[in-house]
Amino acid sequence: MNPVALIAGPTASGKSAVAIALAKALDKAGKRGVVINADSAQVYRDLQVLSARPSAEEMEGVEHRLFGDWDGTQACSAADWATKAREEIAECHENGAVPILVGGTGMYMQVLLEGIAPIPAIDPEIRRHVRALPTQGAYAALKIEDPERALMLEPTDSQRIARALEVVRSTGTTLSDWHNAKTGGIGEDIALYPLVLLPPRDWLYERCDRRFGLMLEHGAIEEVEALLARKLDPGLPVMRAIGVPEIADYLAGHLMIADVIANGAQATRNYAKRQYTWFRNQPPQDWARAESKKINVEDIFASLLHD
Repeated sequence: MNPVALIAGPTASGKSAVAIALAKALDKAGKRGVVINADSAQVYRDLQVLSARPSAEEMEGVEHRLFGDWDGTQACSAADWATKAREEIAECHENGAVPILVGGTGMYMQVLLEGIAPIPAIDPEIRRHVRALPTQGAYAALKIEDPERALMLEPTDSQRIARALEVVRSTGTTLSDWHNAKTGGIGEDIALYPLVLLPPRDWLYERCDRRFGLMLEHGAIEEVEALLARKLDPGLPVMRAIGVPEIADYLAGHLMIADVIANGAQATRNYAKRQYTWFRNQPPQDWARAESKKINVEDIFASLLHD
C-alpha cells in the first residue's frame, strides 16, 4: 500500500518543523515528501498571520498544499477538506511522492481516514424545535430516544446533545448507527505512519503566549482590518478564528491592546488544551506519541524512510 505520513498535535507544538524535517529526511533517502495541510484555520487565504501559516521562507523549498486554498467567504467543512486531501494524496502517489499530513484538526483527519456518515439534511422545523429546548430537557429526551448516545455525552454538552437529538428525530436513525455506516475513508487503503506531538504542557502554553504576541507584531491587526472591510457574515469560521474577535473588539474601541494580548493568549491556550486532550485520547493507541520537545524524525519514521 502507498505510504502517508501524519503529524498531528495541538497548536504551537512544532508540527510544521517536524514535517519539514521529515520531508528533508525523505529527500536524503531518495524520496520526495509533500506537506498537506490538515489545519482548519490554515486553509483560509485570509488568515496568513493568525493561523500561523508557514511563509515561503519557512517552507524551506518543500512543496506545501492546501494552505490558503479557501476564501473566507466559504466555510471549509471536514468533508470539504477530506475531498481535496484525497485528491492531493492520490496525485502524490501517482507521482511517487510521500504525502505528509500536518495539522491540529482531529476531525479533518478522522473524516479522511474513517469516512463520513451519510446523514441526510435535518428537517429545519425539527432543528428549530430541538435547538429551542433547554439543555436539561434535551438531554432527558435523548436518554429516551437515543440512550446509547446520551451515555456518551456530558449532560451539559448542549451542542452535541442537540445534534444527536435532531438526527434521531429527523432521520429515525441514531447518530451511532449513522456513524457505523461511514463511507469514503482511506484508512484501510494506505500505509499510515502517524506521529502525535504531546510536548510538556508548560512549554506548550508558553509558546502559545509568545506566538500570539508575535502575531500582533507581524500584521495580525492589519489582517483583521482587511477581514472586517470585507463585511463577511460573522458566523463564518474565518470570522470566529482565534484572535479575530479579540482584535475586532480592539479596533471597535472596546478593548485595550493589553486586553487583546491577554484574551488572545488565553484563547490560544484554551484551544491548545482541548486539542491536547483530544489527541491524547482519541487517536488509536498504536499511533506513535512523542512527549519530548525534541523529535528525531529519522528514528520515529525509520520504516518509512528505509522501506
